[in-house]
Amino acid sequence: NPSDLMFLLGRYGFTKPTPVVPGFEGSGTVVAVGRATGLLGRFLLGRQVACVTQQKGDGLWAEYVATSVNFALPLAGAVSLEQGAMSVVNPLTAVALIDMAKKAGHTMVLNTAGASALGLMMHRLGQQEGVEVVNIVRRAEQVTQLKQQGMDHVLNSSSDTFDQELRDLCHRQKIRLAFDAIAGAEPMRLLAAMPDHSRVTVYGGLSQQAVQVDPSGLIFQDKSVDGFWLTPWVRQKNILQNLLLWRRAQKLMQSALKTEVRARYPLAQAPQAVADYEAAMSGGKVLLVMGSE
Repeated sequence: NPSDLMFLLGRYGFTKPTPVVPGFEGSGTVVAVGRATGLLGRFLLGRQVACVTQQKGDGLWAEYVATSVNFALPLAGAVSLEQGAMSVVNPLTAVALIDMAKKAGHTMVLNTAGASALGLMMHRLGQQEGVEVVNIVRRAEQVTQLKQQGMDHVLNSSSDTFDQELRDLCHRQKIRLAFDAIAGAEPMRLLAAMPDHSRVTVYGGLSQQAVQVDPSGLIFQDKSVDGFWLTPWVRQKNILQNLLLWRRAQKLMQSALKTEVRARYPLAQAPQAVADYEAAMSGGKVLLVMGSE
């Protein structure tokens, strides 16, 4: 995931003392549990689970991982280990962002990195939830690709006419919410195109640049920029809410929240896998497969 790349660069929301095993999410089979895990541990023993990293200790790019029962999520029978390995970060982020838009009464929103795995999820989930997503991409071939998938609103931010097209669409459709995965100058371009009282929520930093914003829009047009991180969003919910959220996400894993896999690498080739993914981040996910040569 992009979050893995940010962690490797030391630019994520937390760092860990090195040497450390990276990897924010994965899946596998629970082969042993400690006594302190109680009934939940015994329930998970022998089950296939999705797993997410903790803020301390090693991550998931390993054959064996020790973790808390709170970070092991049982997979439904219909969810494969491959889909389970990609079932937390992007799917739950898509659910969170679309829910935020829906609860705030937005029927159409902007999203940058529209051709990414997360962008595709947001579009499909938005269709089910009554929130139309305008997909912003950076290459002409991505426009063609997404329109061939039936997406009506796709804009190329590299086009000479992009800013005017975006402004016309935002004012015509009264779009006042944008989700941004780029950072840098992108939030300012989005805010400039949207009407007064608009907001950009930054959930990624693919540009690896600080957010730039024109203060006049914030002061005189009641525009704003905020951020979204999945971790505190999940922590705000109680155990029952998170279980229902996880159950909902798994039901959608074969449809709206499905992830396409572009390549599979053995663990020993993790550096090549990272380079492959970084070279074409919107071309499908790259998996590390344990136990393969």
